[in-house]
Amino acid sequence: MSNTQDRTVSAYAPAKIVSVEAATVRVPLDNPTSFSTRQVLARDYAIVRIRTDDGAEGIGFCYGGSTNGDIVTKAVREMFAPKLIGQDPTRVEGIWQEMYQDALLQGRAGAVIRAISIIDIALWDRNARAVGLPLYRLLGAVRTDRVPAYASGGYYLDGKTPAKLGEELAGYVAQGFKAVKMKVGRLDPRGEEERIRAAREAIGPDVLLMLDANNAWKDLPTAMRYMDRYEPYDPYWIEEPFSPDDIDNHARLAANTHVSVATGEIEVGRWRHKELMDKGGAIILQTDAAVCGGISEFRRIAATAASYGINMCPHWFHDLHVHLVASSVNGQFVEFFSDDQVLNFRRLITRQLEIEDGELKLPQQPGLGFDFDEEAIGRWALDGWK
Repeated sequence: MSNTQDRTVSAYAPAKIVSVEAATVRVPLDNPTSFSTRQVLARDYAIVRIRTDDGAEGIGFCYGGSTNGDIVTKAVREMFAPKLIGQDPTRVEGIWQEMYQDALLQGRAGAVIRAISIIDIALWDRNARAVGLPLYRLLGAVRTDRVPAYASGGYYLDGKTPAKLGEELAGYVAQGFKAVKMKVGRLDPRGEEERIRAAREAIGPDVLLMLDANNAWKDLPTAMRYMDRYEPYDPYWIEEPFSPDDIDNHARLAANTHVSVATGEIEVGRWRHKELMDKGGAIILQTDAAVCGGISEFRRIAATAASYGINMCPHWFHDLHVHLVASSVNGQFVEFFSDDQVLNFRRLITRQLEIEDGELKLPQQPGLGFDFDEEAIGRWALDGWK
């Protein structure tokens, strides 16, 4: 008998989940920041930490809103944590299905699906750490070095003139970014055109300019009045023009403008995303794994989108989504925030991503590649881990 045939195969002994802890952290913004329809003074983050009996640990997180993020935390603690104890953490798909089924009456969207999302993220992070792989490698990497990113900014601030907006966006281009994004929809059409003109003149003709309306419009005629002003400046996409529930108007706008319609950042579940794609409501998806149902559901949505020829440009949390863009065949861009003024989640973690020529370098550490900064969490937590 050969040495190969004589090898003894040891039985796999799965680890077991021994603790699931959650907390709510409220991080104030240094400056009140405005979108098309609202102003934000602080951000609530729901965070979770899962440990297994072999000593491995995984973390998850989401944006819970400018207030009441503790609703997500409560769902983790009371609905899901007790049922996770003793389970095999590698049975991610089965756990996801059980959580989703348990939550059918409490909410297939909003806070409850965000609770499912952050538990699912923590399980994937734990599993990647347990085998010593960066998350994108565990998921099946397409890219292993860097991923394309666009610089996200252009918010409304008191005293921020069109010229200052242009200076901000030009600063991102100077860092090597070949695509930038700004907010639109708060001012009248003439005021918005002044801002977009200043932006385009500042960044030049070859840099991609994305526009984010943050659900600014209620009807197609109003949207078209603005789009008529925007189109001469060659925007790459118009993002979230209507309420996420108004899929039909997204499709109507897509049929009436040559600018690509992008949306999906607060959309949930594969079924809603499929309806959005079937109706032609988006040619670019901005699905957020911390919102849609976690990494597991993001992967299902991305696979479906790939069959439609639709690219994934996930919303927010570049520290998470760098892994998902790197492991999706249709991953196009990561949304990147260059400082901690808008996406101040970066104040809560121990390691930041590196930029090279406007692209994000993929982390080489196991799992997500960072941990929570316990000192920062202690400073801003509304309650402790429990």
